[in-house]
Parts: sequence; C-alpha cells; structure tokens
Amino acid sequence: MAYSVKEIYYTLQGEGFHAGRASVFLRFAGCNLWSGREADRATATCRFCDTDFAGTDGPGGGRFDSADRVADAVLRTWEARFADEATPVAAPVSGDLSWPPRPFVVCTGGEPLLQLDSPLIEALRARGCEIAVETNGTLPAPSGLDWICVSPKAGTKLVVQKGNELKLVYPQPDAPPRAFAHLAFDHFSLQPMDGPDVAVHTRAAVAYCLAHPHWRLSLQTHKLLGIR
Repeated sequence: MAYSVKEIYYTLQGEGFHAGRASVFLRFAGCNLWSGREADRATATCRFCDTDFAGTDGPGGGRFDSADRVADAVLRTWEARFADEATPVAAPVSGDLSWPPRPFVVCTGGEPLLQLDSPLIEALRARGCEIAVETNGTLPAPSGLDWICVSPKAGTKLVVQKGNELKLVYPQPDAPPRAFAHLAFDHFSLQPMDGPDVAVHTRAAVAYCLAHPHWRLSLQTHKLLGIR
C-alpha cells in the first residue's frame, strides 16, 4: 500500500492527556469528513477543522510506497533529536535507562484511519515506537495501537466507542458531552472550539468541567506556546 503523508515532524503534543510530551507527529493527508479545501468547508460534515492536511507538501511529507519507508522516516525524525546527546546522568523517573528514549509517534490527520493499517503498525513497532492515534472515530481502529484518542464530530456515526481518551471539541450543539459520557474510555476531555469565539467557548468548557468532574479541560497548548 502507498501512503500519502502531509508531514512528519518532532514537537510536543499540544493537547489532551499527553499534552507536553515529546512526540513525532505523523500527519496523514486526507479526511472522510472534509476535503481540506476552503471552498468545500461550508458543505463539509466537519466545518471547524483548524488543521492543514491537504496534499503531501509539508516537512517530511510525501508519497511513501511502503510501510517500512514511513516507519524509517518517523524513526529518523525522532533519532535526529538525540544523535549528538550523551546519555543523561540521572535515570528518568520511570527507571527506563534506554537512550535515546522510546519513540512516541502520534498518528493524526485529517483522518489517520483511512491509511494507518496493520503493516504500518507492525513496521513502527519493529522500530520500538509507542503508537498513538487521534481519530474522529468513524472508522474501525486496527489492533496494535498503544493509545486511541477519539474526537467525535456532530452528524457522524461513532464506530470506535472504546479507547484511552475521548476528546470532544466543545461546544457542538448536536454533540453534547452527555451523549458520550457512558462510553468505555479511560479519560474524557473537553477542548474549546478554536476561532473568533474561542474565549467564550473556553469559559463554557471550564464551567462544564467544574459542574461535571468526569470531564477534564484540554487546551491547545501548542498554540499558546507558538509551536507546531
């Protein structure tokens, strides 16, 4: 299978449970809820997306003709950050003495489950990667993932109804938090919808989390910090 990748880059995870964690983002091109073209936004199923996932022109992006080539690109991106660094004097809190540390790769998009398949998961695992996915939950998730984060979108059928994290962009009038609170996820987060009304949405999300402690507030810290 060939893979269309928008970009591969090293950063800190900006939102959700793993916010602040060093990660390689593997962003796939394409989505089943929006073409990525501004001309189509008004008629898209998901109209508030704030991510550029169209094309394969981002840093590290391109067309890859095998799972091994994608996994090699991910590993190179991770290892490039540690190639000239010595092993730390003090052991990490976890007690893991390996150096460089195990790669943490976030498979995202667009919609990553259009392309993320068993051969790619196996190739990433063979290179020691810990694999997370951020999905809209409308497509089945393959086995072998270490972390499944689902971000439901109004007007869609949620196929993935269990996982590690449910991160709901808020508010969505047709996707209230109560519609998802019963599902089998370990963590539940509300993330204020970005845009001109983000301050209003943030206050609303804070109020909801205070009234419903089952939910945690997720902020897009990468935007606050000015990083990718």
